[in-house]
Amino acid sequence: MPALIECVPNFSEGRNLDLIRQITARIESVEGATLLHVDPGQATNRTVVTFAGAPEAVVEAAFRAIAAAAELIDMRHHTGEHPRMGATDVCPLVPIAGITMEETARLARDLGERVGRELGIPVYLYEAAQPNPARKNLSVIRAGEYEGLPAKLQDPAWKPDFGPTAFNAKSGATVIGARDFLVAFNVNLNTTSTRRANAVAFDVRESGRPKREGNPLTGKIVTDAAGTPVMIPGTLRAVKAIGWYIEEYGIAQVSMNLTDLGVTPLHTAFDESCRAAQARGLRVTGSELVGLIPLKALLDAGRYFLQKQQRSAGVSETELLRLAVRSLGLDDLCPFDPRERIIEYRLKDTAPGRLAGLSLRQFVDETASESVAPGGGSVSAAVGALGAALGTMVANLSSHKRGWDDRWEEFSKWAERGQRIKDDLVRLVDEDTEAFDRVMAALAMPKGSEAEKTARAGALEAANLGALEVPWRVMQVAASAFDLIRAMAERGNPASASDAGVGAICVRAAIRGAWLNVRTNAAGIKNRQAIAGILEQGIALERAAAEWEAETLAIVEKKFA
Repeated sequence: MPALIECVPNFSEGRNLDLIRQITARIESVEGATLLHVDPGQATNRTVVTFAGAPEAVVEAAFRAIAAAAELIDMRHHTGEHPRMGATDVCPLVPIAGITMEETARLARDLGERVGRELGIPVYLYEAAQPNPARKNLSVIRAGEYEGLPAKLQDPAWKPDFGPTAFNAKSGATVIGARDFLVAFNVNLNTTSTRRANAVAFDVRESGRPKREGNPLTGKIVTDAAGTPVMIPGTLRAVKAIGWYIEEYGIAQVSMNLTDLGVTPLHTAFDESCRAAQARGLRVTGSELVGLIPLKALLDAGRYFLQKQQRSAGVSETELLRLAVRSLGLDDLCPFDPRERIIEYRLKDTAPGRLAGLSLRQFVDETASESVAPGGGSVSAAVGALGAALGTMVANLSSHKRGWDDRWEEFSKWAERGQRIKDDLVRLVDEDTEAFDRVMAALAMPKGSEAEKTARAGALEAANLGALEVPWRVMQVAASAFDLIRAMAERGNPASASDAGVGAICVRAAIRGAWLNVRTNAAGIKNRQAIAGILEQGIALERAAAEWEAETLAIVEKKFA
């Protein structure tokens, strides 16, 4: 997998859209860097930009964007609700795939050195890029904000990691680093009070609030022997939070940074904010995501809210996302489109495949046309997907059956497994046709010279092997559905036993049909040793499928007795 990193710079301008476009145009000018999201904020006067791509391209795009911000933004005139210390306030690099955090931190240090040297901007490193533990935390570095920079830069303890110690009044300073994926998540409150929003923020954030003598609001702050305030921890680990008032929405928010979704997931932060708000006489009306979010975070949220209802979580990805958006109130302030806000959806083409995206009528018509593809391989995968879907349906119906309330979790696990099998088989519908296309492309290669003949033979051998491996995977994936279907025939809702039987017939047909394609494609492969194991296992699997189908149908027949 090629190396991919994400960059999420925050610029101290959220009102002048033309200026913001000039900055993002510099990012788009770099080949290999893809602009994913631009999120300007009026009240914060701050824009969060997200782009991703190959490491070298992303670093170059980041430098150009920082240079543009230095030209276009004058911090001497900047005001806004969000803490800030420079035109480019913070510029984190985030490893996405094929690259380590250590490598990403090196890139951040290289970027910081270049910004300091070429642009004359003081640069502080943070998180994984910062070797000094005392200077890793962004909020510690940013303390005093832009207005405190002149004094900070003269303090030897706060000498920048790169760039001048002289105060750059126009551009301020920039914080550059490497970190894990951070989710900026704001919870909306039914109040305009920043003080009350801050109270909720202090309740939930990891650092909590200072301990006070007597009155918890006005009492003297308790300090330790070193004079450091003693803190009462909040309830959520890996969460930073403050309260603020957003004029454009007319509400106060608890603004959170979730720095480790494995420690505190999105849904946990939301529910705990609801609890803390209610304890203070407030209500949460919804929430807001700033920038992009990993797909898993919203899928986990969808499953969480289903589990709270004691309902099966074995539903489609689309349904999980719909439930997460509604439960979190992500469309409270503006429409929330998962296709635009989920990072995996933006980094790759997530449209359904050429065949999987067709309607049933279109797929059948395409199969019936004079084209040789889609053929038996794609149809086998499609039939297997339908069989797995039927088993999943029985599991979901069983989880909601009246009188079986104590079994919902059992059936939910089966349904979730069925969804994974179904999705894998749907992907294989297109993969089979794509494998066939590669065979046809190899056959079309020139074969005049000896070199051309050799290249054509090698490409054809590889394409034929790929065309065999796809239906072999169809056989394996479809076979994994039999446990689900048999369990649903045996223990599922009796009214749906016939559906489990049809599922068994479909899965057996998928395995048998895919086996025919394995044997057909095997004929064109010269290296028989490479496929000997597949052919031997395929015979055994095809025979076993016949037995599994017969056993499942026998269970179904007993339901009719």
